[in-house]
Amino acid sequence: MTARLPDIALTEASPMPLPLDGVGMRGVELPIWPDDPGVRHPVHARADVEVDLPDPQVKGIHMSRLYRLLCDSAESQKLGAASLQKLLRAMVESHADCGSARARLVLSFELLCKRAALVTPGLHGWNAYPVRLEALWRDGSFTLDAQVRVTYASTCPCSAALSRQLIAQAFDARFATHKTMATADALAWLQDNATLATPHSQRSIADIQVRLPHDAPDLGLLRLIDLAEAALGTPAQGAVKRADEQAFARLNGQNLMYVEDAARRLQAALAGSFAVTRIDVRHLESLHPHDAFARVSNASAGEVFA
Repeated sequence: MTARLPDIALTEASPMPLPLDGVGMRGVELPIWPDDPGVRHPVHARADVEVDLPDPQVKGIHMSRLYRLLCDSAESQKLGAASLQKLLRAMVESHADCGSARARLVLSFELLCKRAALVTPGLHGWNAYPVRLEALWRDGSFTLDAQVRVTYASTCPCSAALSRQLIAQAFDARFATHKTMATADALAWLQDNATLATPHSQRSIADIQVRLPHDAPDLGLLRLIDLAEAALGTPAQGAVKRADEQAFARLNGQNLMYVEDAARRLQAALAGSFAVTRIDVRHLESLHPHDAFARVSNASAGEVFA
């Protein structure tokens, strides 16, 4: 019965013979199991998948072939560098009749991680980390890039210095005429007035993209996230009691950073682990109606991310 069904992609030629860089599907929903030591169950992902169509006479690609290959791979094995390379090669081979030599797959999903509170024993919260994997097979060459997003707090060094100046001036105005001062009086004044001015701080976002080695034993996504959070020093907290909030306030006060500082910290932390990196940092300003932004990359002209 299937043999009698029309297949226009095979029986008709393109009325406008032009090659196409990519044809495929976007937003394919499926479960995947990233090959990562910290990921213990499948996650919901959305996939963009495509192959090139260099033959100008071919009317269309075989969408169903790409879909079946994608789903079969996701359901039968964990997705890592080796399995993704195998999948992309199969996609190109499935389109030999179209002359395809290139396949691309982008997977977008979130990793939900349990994180301990800063100081309260037994208290945990959950942080979600958006992830984007991009695998490319082109003329027999394979590349795999991973991007993770980390949310953290940043406190402006300039604002902190201005705040300290105001507090010092107020302290001097209050006690300038005192030749001696009891420690208890100083402590009482600080308790009531040390927040005369507060530094501006804000939720901040780092998008970190790295090129993964072909022979990596696993994706290492959670290791990358941990490395980034350690470099930044003030990752967002899921669950807090007052003691944890106080500990977080201390961390922010001792960890002042401009957006430039954050980008440089991350680049220095990743330099020894990944050959190609790109970091985009954004501070969602509490002082301004716009955001502060910094980018740094060590990618050469031949290694530019897509």
